Amino acid sequence: MIQFLYSIDVGVFYFINHNLSCGALNKFFTIITNVNNWYISYLILLGISFVKGGRKGKIAVLGVLLLILVTDQFSARVIKEIFHRIRPCNALADVITPLGCNGTFSFPSNHAVNNFAAAVFFYKLFPRLKWLLLITASLIALSRVYIGVHYPSDILGGAVIGSAFGYLFALGALKLNEFFEARAKLKLKEKF
Repeated sequence: MIQFLYSIDVGVFYFINHNLSCGALNKFFTIITNVNNWYISYLILLGISFVKGGRKGKIAVLGVLLLILVTDQFSARVIKEIFHRIRPCNALADVITPLGCNGTFSFPSNHAVNNFAAAVFFYKLFPRLKWLLLITASLIALSRVYIGVHYPSDILGGAVIGSAFGYLFALGALKLNEFFEARAKLKLKEKF
């Protein structure tokens, strides 16, 4: 059964990595897969959330920073060390790797874990952003298969793990926001 699932994983991997490979997609996916290309966008979005988002925006910024710290370390230092799955670019022949291949472990994809954690977290706090967040997280996760450094199951596993963390952190952030709202109402009542 495991061999059958692995053969499906490899088949889907080769379809994305080989059959979809073209110049325009190479440029697109190599740009969006690189976290360094997103830092300015992240800082601007976090700044807007912090300044314009009121109390919930401030809680969201602090919450997502803690969330990414937790998910990134948990994924890289715990889960990857348990599974020791070799990256497809190191394990398979003919893998197209526009950005090369590094030697770290494959399961789960930290890109998928972190981006789905942030997407679900912000989606629960700001539901109007749902599709933008989920599409962005999905494209970034897909980029990892496209450039040959992750299997589709690494992405799926990362999306599930990240979504679970994002959901739990969002529940905590919403409870914290409710606590501060109740406290503010109580102080307002005490004034009158």
